[in-house]
This record gives sequence, structure tokens and C-alpha cells, in this order.
Amino acid sequence: MNYKTTIGFRKETLIKLLNVIITHENEIIQALYDDFRKPAFEAVLTETYYVISELKDTIKNLHKWAKPKKVFPSILNFPSTDYIYKEPYGKVLIIAPWNYPFQLALCPLISAVAAGNQVVLKPSELTPKTSEIITKIIERTFHNNHVEVIEGGVEITQNLLSQRWDYIFFTGSVPVGKIVAKAAAENLTPVTLELGGKNPCIIDETANLKLAAKRIVWGKFINAGQTCIAPDYILIQKNMKSHFMEFMKEEITKAYGENPKLSPDYARIINQKNWLRLVNMIEEDKVAFGGQTEIENCYIAPTLIDESGTDSLIMKEEIFGPLLPILSYENEAEINGIISKYEKPLALYVFTENHSFAQKIIYKYSFGGGCINDTVVHFANKRLPFGGVGHSGIGAYHGSLSFDTFSHKKGIVKKANWLDLPMRYAPYNDKLKTIKKLLKWL
Repeated sequence: MNYKTTIGFRKETLIKLLNVIITHENEIIQALYDDFRKPAFEAVLTETYYVISELKDTIKNLHKWAKPKKVFPSILNFPSTDYIYKEPYGKVLIIAPWNYPFQLALCPLISAVAAGNQVVLKPSELTPKTSEIITKIIERTFHNNHVEVIEGGVEITQNLLSQRWDYIFFTGSVPVGKIVAKAAAENLTPVTLELGGKNPCIIDETANLKLAAKRIVWGKFINAGQTCIAPDYILIQKNMKSHFMEFMKEEITKAYGENPKLSPDYARIINQKNWLRLVNMIEEDKVAFGGQTEIENCYIAPTLIDESGTDSLIMKEEIFGPLLPILSYENEAEINGIISKYEKPLALYVFTENHSFAQKIIYKYSFGGGCINDTVVHFANKRLPFGGVGHSGIGAYHGSLSFDTFSHKKGIVKKANWLDLPMRYAPYNDKLKTIKKLLKWL
């Protein structure tokens, strides 16, 4: 079956997918809990609601997004009308991660289908219950030569990458992103790579510390810190550090109680391998708050690290967990000295009441996206592109940009026949002077 299909067919299929997801929403929430105790509130807010919203938005706007776009023609082609046509790439491979295993599998899938592609989806093997319900949903919605789910571990992924695709969409770590890019290069396959990095969170002396602490605690410890755009470390003006620490402790306790292990609102680390990696980053003498761990349940408490430099293990790689180093600075040169040690991050956050300082930070540093006086929430706006730069990723998506990501744009000139200017045709004879004068004014 050729899935370079009509817009009507795509829309009909997406409506069916929407209904199947709504029918199975409680099973999805349970699967996310079973995989790593993701709280139901977070499962709805960051997974099922987000996917359902994306589906509704895509269904509503599909005809508009797919319609050929008329653009202003070149005077050199007079008389003509010019258009950009969008066509599917063909067969697309989507490799999804484990941290938001439903949302980050389904959202690119929705856009790939909306753009008219065939899709093979590889969900994460680290979240088997969620992968199982994804497979169930896909099988109840699509014909298997339109969208297919292939489950499995590293060997399956390697096998998929060895095949030829028309487009590859990958969300995951920087090291694996490099492997995907190398495999794609063998066939000059275009890619979107949604990766990560050490996301700085800068707090200056004018910031509302109490509100900043509240928003940072939410953005950092949602999903137990296993979020690619979570603040990775804090840079706070030196005189404010001790006050900020106290506000952070208060907000963590308000959110998760005196013993976060007992909180129904706090997730777990995905597996023991990642738990061990994170525990190895903790230096006990630097723990300012939290630090409790339990391997049996892959539990690590929300932990604040009183950090003084960038030489420690926790400052050498992306954390991707509930550990938050807090460093201080005295001037902007020190901010630059720390941020410049790392590759371009996926996100950057700045808390300040000083508009000029915020603008200076936004313009000075290259990063995927971010917020002024909040964290993480830029992801929620479908009208904003989401993606990295440099080592934090290639390409962007969300909203109409997702449709464009999975579409090849063809430029078409429709030339009229009622006039055919002779200037461009040979023999050129003495036309050079005339064409030079003409081009000078175009």
C-alpha cells in the first residue's frame, strides 16, 4: 500500500488513533507507574494529555499545513506563480527514549503520519510496560505496513540503523545520537536528533528567590530529574546562595514531604544501572540536603549538592537525575567561565528582575530553548520550536514545525505562456550590458 495518501485518509487515521488512546488512557498511566512509578498527575500532564493535545491540534490544522504555499515569484521568471509543495519523505524510523516513553514516541509518530509517511517505531526496551501498551495502540489503529512497532534492545536498534531509511528521528543521549548520525550518513539520510546537555540555571541578585526555588524544584525533580531540559546545575550570585538553599529545602519538603520515598508524587530511577551512575556522582561531604538512596527500589531522594567548582564527576557529564549542584558566582565573567566549559545545552534558564541582564544572557549563549523566571515550561507551547543546537541536537519540532520536519519541501514555478521574454536565450550578442543593468536594479 502506498501511504503517500490523501489528507482525508491521514486525518481519518489520526482520529482513530485519538479515540484508541483515549480508550486506553488508564492503561497507559498504569504502565508508566509500573515501569518507574511515574505519578498519575505527571503521566497525564507530560504524557497522555500532551499526546492527545498534539493529536487534536494536528487533526484540526492538517489541511492548512499540507496545502501548497504560494510565495512571491522572482521577477526574473515573470510571468509566473511560485509554490512550495510538501511531500512525505517515505519510510521513517523513530527511535524513542525511556524517560517520557509514551509522549516522545507518539508525538513524532503523529507528525510523521500526518505528513504522509510510513513509520517504523522503536520504543525503549527500558520501559517494557509502556512499550507493550504502545504496541497495542498502534496495532489497533494502523495497518502494519503503514505503522509498525518493533520492540527489542540494542541489537534490534543496531539492525534497524543498518537499513536504509528516508528519514530518522531519534531522541536520546548525545553518545547514541552520534551513532545514529553516523549510521544515517552512510545513506545521506536526513535526521532529527533530540539530545541533551548540561543545562545552566542562572539566578542573579534581583531574583525572587522563593518563587525561583518553587519553580526550580518542580522543573528539576519532576520525573525524578530524568528530563532532558531539567536544570542541570544552578549558578547563583554568591551573596544569595545560603538564602536560596533554605528556600530550596523548604520547597522540596512542601512538594514531597519529610520522606520523599513515601510520596506518591515522586518517581523512581529507571533501573539499577542508572541508579549506580547517579549514586557515584554523590560526594557525601557536599550534600546539603537529601542524599538518601535505596537500590532495591531505585530510589534517590531529591538532593542538593553544595558545589564549588567544575572538576567533580557531577559537573563533568549530564546528570539526568534528582541531583542538583549549586554553584556561586561573583560577576558575569565567572558565569561565562563556567558555561563556556560545556557544549551548547538543550536548555538555559535565568531568574532575574533585571530585563537587560536577562536579554544579555539570552543573546550571549547558544542553546536550544529556555525560560526567563521559570523552567521547562517552554516545552508546552506548540508554537515554539523544540530542539537543540550543536551537541544538544539537530533539528526541531512541535506543532506545525513537526509536520514540516517530516515533509520534503519542493519548490515549483508555474510559468505562464502568454509572454516569453527573449532576453535569456542565445545567441546573446550584445545582451550582456543590458542584462547587467537590469540585474543591478533587481
